[in-house]
Amino acid sequence: MSNDNAAWQYTRSIASDPTYDLVVAGGGPAGTAAAVCGARLGLKTLLLEATGCLGGMGTSGLVASFGPVSNGERMLVGGFMKELLERMWERQAFGPHVVQEFLHSQLNRWVAFRPEALKRILDEFAVAAGVEIRFFTRVIDADIEGRRLKGVVASNVEGLRYVPARTFVDCTGDAALAAAAGAECKVVLRDTDTVAPSTLCSLYAGVNWADPAYGDGGWKDLDTVRNRTKTELLEKAIADGHFSQEDRFMPGMNKIGQHSGALNGGHVFNLNPLSNRSLSDGMVFGRKLAVEYEAFYRKYVPGCEEIELLTTAPVMGVRDSRRIVGEFELGIEDFRARRQFADQVAVYNRPTDVHPTNTSKEEYERFLKDFHGKDNLGHGGSVGIPYSILVPRGWENLWVAGRCHSSDTKVHGSIRAQSAAYMMGQAAASAAAQSVRTGQPACDLDTAALVGSLREQGAYLPQAELSRHMTR
Repeated sequence: MSNDNAAWQYTRSIASDPTYDLVVAGGGPAGTAAAVCGARLGLKTLLLEATGCLGGMGTSGLVASFGPVSNGERMLVGGFMKELLERMWERQAFGPHVVQEFLHSQLNRWVAFRPEALKRILDEFAVAAGVEIRFFTRVIDADIEGRRLKGVVASNVEGLRYVPARTFVDCTGDAALAAAAGAECKVVLRDTDTVAPSTLCSLYAGVNWADPAYGDGGWKDLDTVRNRTKTELLEKAIADGHFSQEDRFMPGMNKIGQHSGALNGGHVFNLNPLSNRSLSDGMVFGRKLAVEYEAFYRKYVPGCEEIELLTTAPVMGVRDSRRIVGEFELGIEDFRARRQFADQVAVYNRPTDVHPTNTSKEEYERFLKDFHGKDNLGHGGSVGIPYSILVPRGWENLWVAGRCHSSDTKVHGSIRAQSAAYMMGQAAASAAAQSVRTGQPACDLDTAALVGSLREQGAYLPQAELSRHMTR
């Protein structure tokens, strides 16, 4: 007789690694930046990544565009993220229509890129820095003593391994390491009034970007057709009964090659990213939606008469799941006030991009009102990202970076983007290096010294006043 609720207890001995200075869980934007920057600062660094490449949503997730990197007046990103952009520009890794203004002087401009090129560039950064990478490896458990992590249990094809370290950065997106360690977390699931849906992104070939509808193929003409596709043509297809769900919001197709595009389209509503069953069902549904969007583009959109679906992403594009309870929670009032902080480790400008949570017209209109209205920082604006949202409350040698940081739902919709995650990752690694060097715990780090270190690494941190103590 089986009991689905029964617990099976077991004890076993597993091999142990030598002690690392820094273990980074997750090799997405935040994790890659944390590992590379930690290694550059002299830490013996191990990066554990569940897939076979770095870059996370930008590569495995096929979300082939960075969130805005400028506030319309200047580039806001600095440090590792700026270095990455410069390397990608040199390698022609951006979409053919991307111009320098996208990086330096355009407001709310998403920056399209080629995912395969990004994979290779991140490999090069990690190898050059001396990061030890273990692909196809997940953190499955944590060894703690009080509010300090001693080590993690990692799982891959070789079995289980105990990995001790002096510091740890959780860049798993789902706060998997923080949760395993027992850090207090907020689980944000199935509350359809607030939680953004997930999307399975996809790649397409056979797009005729030279079609007369696209004019000279420059970004202005591409924007015109893209906006028409997202409104007039999508609405016509919905009215025709083309789709299996009446999803009124589609971020759209990014031009990543002369005849190729990456589609961020097709919401998987009510998906629970912390449920394997829900994720599995969501992948099946997402692949079904991709075929529907291929047919939509072929039938309704100029230049797409011969479009072909090449592949869907191997991982679901999850926007929100589990966030830590940090030393501070960045809230919407801070955002709307364009608040700056003495301990900020980055500044950012992006609307509160909390996607419609269902297919109703009311929810779609709510999204448009937020995105284009009071939750848009506007030309020249920015909000500070304080160090304290990266620290699980009370923890001594554990940080997070990326979308599992501590913010409310509205702000999370802004700063969960890849470009912000890279900056958070560099900040977390710099804090870990300072902690190793000085013995200062994460929850009581000298943040004036941290800001100084990040500025030395090229971060753009314009705050005039500094403080040894973090925002709480």
